Amino acid sequence: MDHVIQLQRKLREHETAMFREGFLDDQFSQLQKLQDETSPDFVIEVVTMFFDDSENLLNSMARALEQVPVDFKQIDAHVHQYKGSSASVGAARVKNLCVPFRNFCETQNLEGCVRCLQQLQHEYSLLKNNFQYLFRLQQEIKAAGGSFPTIE
Repeated sequence: MDHVIQLQRKLREHETAMFREGFLDDQFSQLQKLQDETSPDFVIEVVTMFFDDSENLLNSMARALEQVPVDFKQIDAHVHQYKGSSASVGAARVKNLCVPFRNFCETQNLEGCVRCLQQLQHEYSLLKNNFQYLFRLQQEIKAAGGSFPTIE
């Protein structure tokens, strides 16, 4: 049982750090409140859909930035969609990067757009690694027969 308590502590610490470091905001806490016995994997399912969205949108943005001439309106549409998608899972740092990105689309600043895309890709991969670790801890706790408390 000590093993489970250790894992639970690790999980709490990791989740707290994700909030403290700004990866997550209150929207993620709202998602967790929607998870219950009837939908025990709700959060993982929503976040996994966000991963798929992210990969698709980031790839679309990268491709669009290589076009000549660049269709800034199209890129802006992708960024707008990504901002909504990241907001819905509480991915604060990703969401916040979409703001300057959209400004660069508006001013048709290619260099700014490319830089923002690189930052987005970087932030997304950090977030994904953090989430994967979080979910792995949850699986281990579940496998050990424990339950995982959510942060209030």
